[in-house]
Amino acid sequence: MWTDKKIVVYGVGGVGGYFGGRLAEKGLDVTFIARGETLKIMKLEGLKVDSIDGDFVVKPVKVTDNPHEVGIASLVIVCVKAPQVSEVAQAIIPMVDEQTIILPLQNGVDAPSILIKVHGKKNVLGGLCRLFSFKANPGHIRHVGYPPTIELGEMGEPISHRVKELKDLFTYAGINSVIHDDILDAMWIKMIFASAWMGVAAITRSPLGVIRSLPETREILVQSFTEIVNVAQKLGIKHPENLVDGMMKGIDSLPEDSTTSMQRDIMEGRPSELDFLVGAIVRIGKENNVETPVNRFIYNCLLPIELKARGDLDTFS
Repeated sequence: MWTDKKIVVYGVGGVGGYFGGRLAEKGLDVTFIARGETLKIMKLEGLKVDSIDGDFVVKPVKVTDNPHEVGIASLVIVCVKAPQVSEVAQAIIPMVDEQTIILPLQNGVDAPSILIKVHGKKNVLGGLCRLFSFKANPGHIRHVGYPPTIELGEMGEPISHRVKELKDLFTYAGINSVIHDDILDAMWIKMIFASAWMGVAAITRSPLGVIRSLPETREILVQSFTEIVNVAQKLGIKHPENLVDGMMKGIDSLPEDSTTSMQRDIMEGRPSELDFLVGAIVRIGKENNVETPVNRFIYNCLLPIELKARGDLDTFS
């Protein structure tokens, strides 16, 4: 039973704050790894989550910036953004033994392989999540849309007992979860949706209602979806027929003021997931002889802003 097991949530943004908060709200032994102002605020005021499914506060809350203080965990949920996964893979070593489950919940498809290089396949699952949430302020999360869901599975292996145990954990915490026979397929489906929308949103700097209502930007979105589906097909990723139509129906169902995390990061001058989303599509397409001109154009246009945010473009003015 998970009530006597240690759970670590690494990162307290929209994903880690929400899902970790739900687990902690149920009285489970959850430790958050945070830093800076978020660490300071959580120590003083706890974790506040405003949600369309009901607001709650976790106080007191276990939080630290030092993984060495935590001890060995049964579960580590990695909730940082994709560019930080390599750093976190090393940072969590003091909390991991042979039985520890590591569950990454990033955008993109690279996180499991990055973690496996450090910890081995025996520790790492594939995972993704679906929800619209964001960090309103340090230690304060807002969940504003979509039924929060975690999807998980073994990387290239049959469904295991540990995956079923995790589903039981999430059910106990009131979190919807889905087990996949092939989690990589599911991760790619999300990659298609996230990469196209985030790329177009970042380059237009517009909310979703504007993007989908203008014929010109709507067509760019359709073209981006189509290119990414072509890349996925070349890799043998299984997906539904008429996937692009389905993606556009999803786009049309979302609130008109919706924005994306990558869009907000780029607009506010922060490093983003550009290389792990649009950039990854361009790279994988090139490696597999699949043309991606729309995504390449989006990536090339956003790259100078991304390099400036990383401090890698000295001549930017």
